[in-house]
Amino acid sequence: MDGPVGPAGESGMRSLASWPDLVDNRAGVSGRHLRELFAGDPGRGEQMVAEAEGLRLDYSKNRIDSETVPRLVALAEDAGLRERTEAMFSGERINVTEGRAVLHTALRAPRGTVIEVAGHDVVADVHEVLDRMASFSDRIRSGDWKGHTGKPIRNVINIGIGGSDLGPVMAYRALRHYSDRDLTVRFVSNVDATDFVEKTHDLDPEETLFVIASKTFTTLETMTNARSAREWSLAALGDHAAVAKHFVAVSTNAEEVAGFGIDTDNMFGFWDWVGGRYSMDSAIGLTTMIAIGPERFAEMLSGFHAIDEHFRTAPYERNLPALMGLLTLWYAEFFGAETVAVLPYEQYLERFPAYLQQLTMESNGKHVRLDGTAVDYATGPIFWGEPGTNGQHSFYQLIHQGTHLIPCDLIFFARGLNPLGDHHDLLVANVFAQAEALAFGKTADEVRAEGVEEHLVPHKTFEGNRPTNVLMAERLDPATLGKLVALYEHSVFTQGTIWGIDSFDQWGVELGKTLAKRIVPELQAREEPELEHDSSTNALIRAYRAGRDRG
Repeated sequence: MDGPVGPAGESGMRSLASWPDLVDNRAGVSGRHLRELFAGDPGRGEQMVAEAEGLRLDYSKNRIDSETVPRLVALAEDAGLRERTEAMFSGERINVTEGRAVLHTALRAPRGTVIEVAGHDVVADVHEVLDRMASFSDRIRSGDWKGHTGKPIRNVINIGIGGSDLGPVMAYRALRHYSDRDLTVRFVSNVDATDFVEKTHDLDPEETLFVIASKTFTTLETMTNARSAREWSLAALGDHAAVAKHFVAVSTNAEEVAGFGIDTDNMFGFWDWVGGRYSMDSAIGLTTMIAIGPERFAEMLSGFHAIDEHFRTAPYERNLPALMGLLTLWYAEFFGAETVAVLPYEQYLERFPAYLQQLTMESNGKHVRLDGTAVDYATGPIFWGEPGTNGQHSFYQLIHQGTHLIPCDLIFFARGLNPLGDHHDLLVANVFAQAEALAFGKTADEVRAEGVEEHLVPHKTFEGNRPTNVLMAERLDPATLGKLVALYEHSVFTQGTIWGIDSFDQWGVELGKTLAKRIVPELQAREEPELEHDSSTNALIRAYRAGRDRG
């Protein structure tokens, strides 16, 4: 299928038959505080809950009434969400600007499942690569794989950027509790030399393996770091043959991989139907698999698949990804919310908000529809966040009493992974307290009743009416991490479908890359180059060259 699927016509989302009903609902909800909504519906906290695959979503503290979700569901149906979902799962080319299928769901399909692209079963290919990854990971973890001098590998450094870094580093940190603590695992992404130098300064090259993750093996930042890694290794090991024992590649470009010195038997591939930000469960996850082992990696894939099937089959009224996507759209379109805060109350999820930044904003940061016409509504809210309780002592002030409406996702687990005194009860108490405070606030009369001096009353009043989703799972394990990532993947897809945009291309990252390649030789030229940029860029180039040369 080559054409757009969904509401990509000239008038887009607002032309859908269900849109006026949502406009009416917004008018009815806008003047009602969450205090009133809860008072008028004592069962709201039990009714506005959806559960699936061990995840529990409490969406009762959102600025919605009993009619909002049914009307949002009608919008999703009018937008063709079910049809577009089936098109994605079946391998149709829904990435229309690149003419590609979008099949990250095939990366976690069980062995024996058949999904065809151009008449070829891709699931068999996926499991062939997973089997090779598992064999290699076991050799590293067991010490069977030896470096050039015969020492086992004790350090693994992943070199990538974007989707080749954010997913693996997030997953490694999230699952560190399950990792082999005898292995040192690090990640290099920034082309700033400091990143490479700091990540390698205390390591022994004889015991260090580099995983170079670049589909094309030409990515500027990744290959710059990879060449520095090769020089660092060879400075100690001396023999160019050592590269084959200390470097492996996650790539599809066998010629470039071999030219670098890597044995192509140690090249792990993936496919053009896997977008970078959707690739952490592909060969891009090799470093994660080395750290946690193939069995745990398989558990993560099973978690992904469980939510894939839930999203594909569950009615939208009980469909966790669809509900979260619809509520995000609700605030963006009807309340002018420009950001979403993701606040995991779990230290292991410290990089989860950063991972979601690429997943959400690279996917839905689009200004035209599938057919190339301009959108006339907001798309792609800004995602950000930090782990609780740290954020409570920094930016929560703005969420509680600032002038911006910031919907929040609060994520927590019933059981902590590191029992220590009453730490976990205190952590979870803060989740509930923040959700309650954001929803209901504190009125001026309540502040006065506490005996606060009148001139301080406005400062200690909390407006409340700030929306939250509260998401709970039993504990953070590999399967649960897979479920959480898939939850947000399909939430993003839900939003993009209704907006009628292509959530799977990323042309916005290309222009800066192209200009940087043009500027690099101008910075490195021996003689003063002839510059043809704007006056600001020309002046910056000259100032940089002068400052560098003075040094």
